[in-house]
Amino acid sequence: MIHQDKEIKNTKSKPKPSCCCSHDEPANSHNNGHDHGDHDHEQSAEVGLFKLFLPSIISFILLIIGIGFDNYFQQNWFTGYVRIAWYVIAYLPVGLPVLREAYESIAKGDIFSEFFLMCIATIGAFAIGEYPEGVAVMLFYTIGETFQGMAVNRAKTSIKSLLDQRPDEVTVLENNVGVRVKAKDVKIGAIIQLKAGEKLGLDGELLSDSAFVNTAALTGESKPATKKKGETVLAGMINGNTLIEVKVTTAYSDSKLSKILELVQNATTKKAPAELFIRKFAKIYTPIVVYLAIAICLVPIVFVNNYIFSDWLYRALVFLVISCPCALVISIPLGYFGGIGAASRNGILFKGSNFLDSISTIQNVVVDKTGTMTEGVFKVQEVIIKPEYDKDEILKLVNALENRSTHPVATAIHNHVGSVDSSVELKNIEEISGHGLKASYNEKELYVGNFKLLDKFGISYDIDPSSIVYTTIAIAYEGKFAGYFTIADEIKEDAQETVSKLKSLGVKLTMLSGDKSNVVQFVANKLGITKAFGDLLPEDKVNKVNEIKAENETIAFVGDGVNDAPVIALSTVGIAMGGLGSDAAIETADVVIQDDKPSKIAMAINIGKQTKKIVWQNITLAFVVKAFVLILGAGGLATMWEAVFADVGVALLAILNAVRIQKMKF
Repeated sequence: MIHQDKEIKNTKSKPKPSCCCSHDEPANSHNNGHDHGDHDHEQSAEVGLFKLFLPSIISFILLIIGIGFDNYFQQNWFTGYVRIAWYVIAYLPVGLPVLREAYESIAKGDIFSEFFLMCIATIGAFAIGEYPEGVAVMLFYTIGETFQGMAVNRAKTSIKSLLDQRPDEVTVLENNVGVRVKAKDVKIGAIIQLKAGEKLGLDGELLSDSAFVNTAALTGESKPATKKKGETVLAGMINGNTLIEVKVTTAYSDSKLSKILELVQNATTKKAPAELFIRKFAKIYTPIVVYLAIAICLVPIVFVNNYIFSDWLYRALVFLVISCPCALVISIPLGYFGGIGAASRNGILFKGSNFLDSISTIQNVVVDKTGTMTEGVFKVQEVIIKPEYDKDEILKLVNALENRSTHPVATAIHNHVGSVDSSVELKNIEEISGHGLKASYNEKELYVGNFKLLDKFGISYDIDPSSIVYTTIAIAYEGKFAGYFTIADEIKEDAQETVSKLKSLGVKLTMLSGDKSNVVQFVANKLGITKAFGDLLPEDKVNKVNEIKAENETIAFVGDGVNDAPVIALSTVGIAMGGLGSDAAIETADVVIQDDKPSKIAMAINIGKQTKKIVWQNITLAFVVKAFVLILGAGGLATMWEAVFADVGVALLAILNAVRIQKMKF
């Protein structure tokens, strides 16, 4: 089990595709070959499973025959050295690997491992003549270990097959002729041709006019998305019903899917408090039970009149078998791994099981407005320019200045005005954080931003910004107020559902935004959010979060993962929206929601709560059963068979419980 846990951690290597045929062939071609490949894959899986259990099968058959000779079939030859040799042979297939593990652990300085406990217990059973029980303990321990390994590998494989869905080969156009080449060998700038139903192997730019793509591998959502010419398409997306061409923009190893896969795999190295506790506990607990077992065997010699060494040694051996911490050491990390897998399947990426644990305790979710609860896709509603100014000239200047920004508002203005006039040469361009932009044109100052920008430079205006519901972008030129844009943003379709779900989980919701207070309040009232604050600079958001923290509340902040980095650093858990399009979001946040859906915030919290619940169920089950049987064993009321159940049986029950989270619907 310890060797399986090490396997969980060692997940940085590139996983192989789960089915080579589906990766090598287009989805709509060579059906016969694909069926044959599936058949071969199933056969190889069956052969592999048989080999995995072969040592246990051999030991089990020999054990049953031996018990039969001992109790049911009358004969004279199954005695003495023959009987001992029979059970030794039955022991070796399952015992030798454990003896080797124990030797290697001791050589590394780890004496009190579970392998050491099993070896002492089973060899001790042989020493006092309890041969069938010695074989049975090691046999069931090995079967338990095998099932544990299968559960771990299944959890790992399900995540890998979920995420790493790129084909091994792609069709590259060379002189307008399609050539099949390995995806990892494709150079940046190459043109890939993708048939209907095929998966894209690398990130790129769509060259065709449009495409319908299924993004389930990246977002957990199978709803097709429409991509237009020039937009980014990512590895793992499945092409719809037309032939398309894609220009490769990223190397195979640097694709978005590679980064997401690496993120999920590395998540197992960041341990939750329960995992860290159990690891420390096991290191202290195991030597203690060894010394207690020695005490159980030897101390009674002082107090018991009819002391029989073999009886008390048997009790001590039973005590050792029961005390093995298998159920705890494997089922707890497996529970968290299952939680990470369940989240990944739904397009939510946790950077570690510690964050899965932390999010389950969140009391207050603090959300940014734009791009989180609203679409973040702005459209210009109205343009008001004062009559003393040339409207076309002002729009031309504003468009040239806003073209220097990637803010959604700037994009909305650029889309409204059109192409930038190349004759406009702006100088001294400066971005003023939380306010807007300023520049000079023909030695005249131009300001574009919120009304706080105008206040900052002492420019008066004759309107009340708070009377306008929409987001307002003020313009000042030559030191005077020149007009404004009104821009609107739509509320996301699942934003209302998000608020309801968070309330049902008993989680408070606070909305912070740099947008106008009346716009923020309008959105908050529509969604039923009672606490909402607008007109906030980045440092104001930090102050608000500190105020919430001062009330001893655990906080999850949800933003874009870049501009809100200081607030994310302050929060208990930082959540980034839209990891599908932002490398920076993946780097900054603790949790990444790939498809921009705010309803996934509540889902992430629920997955965290369910994972923690299952982990503590396993801890309680293991401790209660082991404590009960330990007492019985020390009192001589439990045999090796009860000990096997307390060890292997509880471990298997805990594993089945841990795997259950991967089947849950959230």
